[in-house]
Amino acid sequence: MSNRRTFITLIGGAAAWPLVARAQQSERVRRIGVLMSFAADDPAGQSRVLAFAQALAQLGWTDGRNVRIDLRWGAGDPERTRRYAAELVALVPDVVLAHGSLTMGPLLQATRAVPIVFVQVADPVGAGFVESLARPGGNATGFTPFEYAIGGKWLELLREIAPGVKRAAVIRNLAVAAGPGQFGAIQASAPSLGLEVSPINARDSSEIERGITTFARQANGGLIVTGGSATIYRKLIITLAARHRLPAVYPDDMFVTEGA
Repeated sequence: MSNRRTFITLIGGAAAWPLVARAQQSERVRRIGVLMSFAADDPAGQSRVLAFAQALAQLGWTDGRNVRIDLRWGAGDPERTRRYAAELVALVPDVVLAHGSLTMGPLLQATRAVPIVFVQVADPVGAGFVESLARPGGNATGFTPFEYAIGGKWLELLREIAPGVKRAAVIRNLAVAAGPGQFGAIQASAPSLGLEVSPINARDSSEIERGITTFARQANGGLIVTGGSATIYRKLIITLAARHRLPAVYPDDMFVTEGA
């Protein structure tokens, strides 16, 4: 528990550590495992890792001096992610930073002892990663980016930017708890907006391409990409949305900075 609390303070930068505490921490090299859901060459993933390393350095933690960072890239591949989760746990880190829902299941299967801090996990309670938001319990805690109700807001935004839209395709990932949860919130808001919604599952790139292409054959359509559903396929989605002239709402600024 003390390691977990220490790491939360570290990454949040909520308070500066006293000099005495920092001296105690530097007596041995700490080890941090990092499991990313991105591919190693993904610019968005690289920028997040860089920001993480810079924040550590500002607090007196330098990779190779008083801390060692073991980094693995899951690239959205379940088998690779499970293998890397086991590898990181075998290194006996002081704590693991987990990026995205797809990394959390494998990590919790690999350990119930090593503290895990997660980011970008949309529904940690529904996924069974923590007992509750107020009292996570177990060895995992972290940050959630939004609640399901924002799905209804995405649909409102789509209608606002494209008033002629009558149909909305919703890209979702059934492999994470947030997939059906976000789609449910969007579906619940659809009648009041006079919109018809249909899901496109994001199991792989070919399924996404088939789904968007088929959906775009009819007029008055728009697109919503739910959080955590298809980040690694964002270039494909951006390209298809432009090709088929589909107005779209995205869950993260990385889509916009890359041309959406």
